Amino acid sequence: MLTNPITESALESWSEAYRNDPQRLLATVALSKANLADAIYSVGDAFAMQHKFSIDVPTLPVTDQQQSGRCWLFAATNVLRERIAKKLNLEQFQLSQSYLAFWDKFERINYFLDCILDTADLPTSDRTVSFILQYGVHDGGQWEMFVNIVRKYGVVPRDVYGETYQSCHTNSMNHYINRSLKACAVKLRGMVAAGASEKEIQAEKNAMLQKFYGFLCSCYTEPPKAFDFEYVDKDKVFHAERGMTPQSFCEAYVGDLLDHTVSIINAPTEDKPWHKTYTVRYLGNVTGGNGVKHLNLPMDEFKAAILRQLQDGKIVWFGSDVAKFGEREIGIWDDNCFKASLMTGLDLEIGKADSLDYNFAAMNHAMCITGVNLVDGKPNRWKIENSWGDKNGAKGYYICSDSWFDAYVFQATVEKEYLGDLAALAEAEPIVLDPWDPIGTLAD
Repeated sequence: MLTNPITESALESWSEAYRNDPQRLLATVALSKANLADAIYSVGDAFAMQHKFSIDVPTLPVTDQQQSGRCWLFAATNVLRERIAKKLNLEQFQLSQSYLAFWDKFERINYFLDCILDTADLPTSDRTVSFILQYGVHDGGQWEMFVNIVRKYGVVPRDVYGETYQSCHTNSMNHYINRSLKACAVKLRGMVAAGASEKEIQAEKNAMLQKFYGFLCSCYTEPPKAFDFEYVDKDKVFHAERGMTPQSFCEAYVGDLLDHTVSIINAPTEDKPWHKTYTVRYLGNVTGGNGVKHLNLPMDEFKAAILRQLQDGKIVWFGSDVAKFGEREIGIWDDNCFKASLMTGLDLEIGKADSLDYNFAAMNHAMCITGVNLVDGKPNRWKIENSWGDKNGAKGYYICSDSWFDAYVFQATVEKEYLGDLAALAEAEPIVLDPWDPIGTLAD
């Protein structure tokens, strides 16, 4: 390692530069009793972020994921509920996010144990094994993981399977799941090393799964196998459909919609050429289900597909990095509203490709795009339905600038028809990426 220690003469020079820099001295005063994120906010630039849109898809009231990382499930069920509510003439409706979270947790526990067994011949210091152990099981997810759960377990209305304290506050539950999973990993890897038979290993794994199932039932209550679907429509007419199952409800009201969706990404890194599909090794939730699969598109094609779906009156599930340039109370994401370089004096510019390659930005939250404002056919701001309740933003609806969209939106899901000729590209065999690739980050 090269050594280049800081010298006393260099410190004296830098100290003099600071004391003679009016901008640094003014920033010192401004930051003395102010939060840095608040101090860099430029209210004048925020005036352009008006909640007025040339395309504005009507939607039901916002939802609230509370103290959980289920944004991907809330956003995905919001996409489905709009179709169901329109079909049934409803003004209030939610699908059960807890139902899907229960089965996602249970399936992901099984998937984790399978990954442990699949890599049991590798040392724990191996990067893949270390990554699997470190990542564990938590709340976040991606679109195809939602599809896997719905295809296997169906969906139910929230009235049928509601929230519990643990479903809304998942930190402690996740802690004990992951602590137990590490203990299970020790035991299963030990059995493999000792030469246990496949039958013995599977019996032990099943015993583990039984305990996890019981714990999840204690946290969520046991999911329903059958239910009555009762609802009152906008005309105050009562309806009841008796003896439904989660699968029959899904067949009746979701149909084959999920078979016609494609996950598109915008990842302008050198290792991911445009118009190719990608998957991520050891990223999934249902053993035997589909792995994640993304079609990488340039931003102009990425936006065009989203715009076509919005113009057809359908909202769009998408994933972005909401930790950058956001004002939560007002409900704005806009890089132009924050003068970070001016206040800090630091070099902060970094392009989207480098943001991914250098671990600065990646998808960490999923929401729904419900509108856009077009100027001469080009978007300048986007309307967003979040799942953080209705206390912030415009009753829970947020807004982002188009420049923020370009920099920090990484994934969206659209129906194949809105991709046009590009839809055929999504059928290609995906290129397999390492488990730690930034495209594999989960929205929570």
